[in-house]
Amino acid sequence: MSYSSSFHAGERAVQLRAGEAAVADRNITVLSETVIAGARPFIGKQFMVALASTDAAGHVWSSLVFGKPGFLHTGDGSAISIDVADSERDQTDPLWSNLLAGSDLGLLFIELGSRRRYRVNGTVRRYDAQGVEVAIREAYPNCPKYIQRRHLRQMGDSGRQGSEARGTVLRGTVEQIIAQADTIFVASHHADSGADASHRGGTAGFVRRVDDSTLRIPDFHGNSLFNTLGNWEVDPRAGLCIPDFVHGQLLQLTGTATLYWNQDDPDNQTGGTARFWEFKVEQWILRDVPQQLEWEYLDASPFNPG
Repeated sequence: MSYSSSFHAGERAVQLRAGEAAVADRNITVLSETVIAGARPFIGKQFMVALASTDAAGHVWSSLVFGKPGFLHTGDGSAISIDVADSERDQTDPLWSNLLAGSDLGLLFIELGSRRRYRVNGTVRRYDAQGVEVAIREAYPNCPKYIQRRHLRQMGDSGRQGSEARGTVLRGTVEQIIAQADTIFVASHHADSGADASHRGGTAGFVRRVDDSTLRIPDFHGNSLFNTLGNWEVDPRAGLCIPDFVHGQLLQLTGTATLYWNQDDPDNQTGGTARFWEFKVEQWILRDVPQQLEWEYLDASPFNPG
């Protein structure tokens, strides 16, 4: 049986081990080199984007950036602009120092209220005081699974002066945020394919603290492409961003990820895959979102295991 060459060796290795390579080859047909026309208005109305970037030392970071609808836009679908002026950027977020002309950037446009999302990987073409322009390498839609529905009732202007903390151990407030998380954003990177931003969701508590430096997360059934896990097969460096929707904070962690197969799962945490991945934390940043955000929780995903 022949397989598509659209995947790098790490993605293909995970697909084959999971027995889902043929499914991946069918699903990859949605991949495009530009944002399809139907997705361009969707991007333009978003007020949030998840981003994956890499710092000068090679650490991978996951970020969330917010703005008034229209701050994200694309014309012909070959590039995407992120209009965040220099004065509106929270320089505590490693993202802004990671962005250099020619650097890789992964983007995930996700609308929690409708469970729609669209994924883009690209390269920074312009970065200046007005914002960022990203030349698109590949773009494709994602399924609505595991997204907990939330509605943003109100968003204040940028510039809120908030608190910031940094550390390496998962205790105190950081531990509490992890324990209540039902939504996380994940960053990975591949030398040839670039940076990738993705989403993971589940019932609150699906992210489990193993010890002061380790998190354990179940890997559910997905689209069989295994972009994130495939990247980690080659390069285990990873980033997480965990939003605290109640207190308006973001917990950003960087470290390494390891995938575990055929694990005991008596409580069906994985939904039948018997796969978990562990995240070993190297450092974390806890900070307030620059805007005052007021969220309303609507309901959990019907696909959540358990």
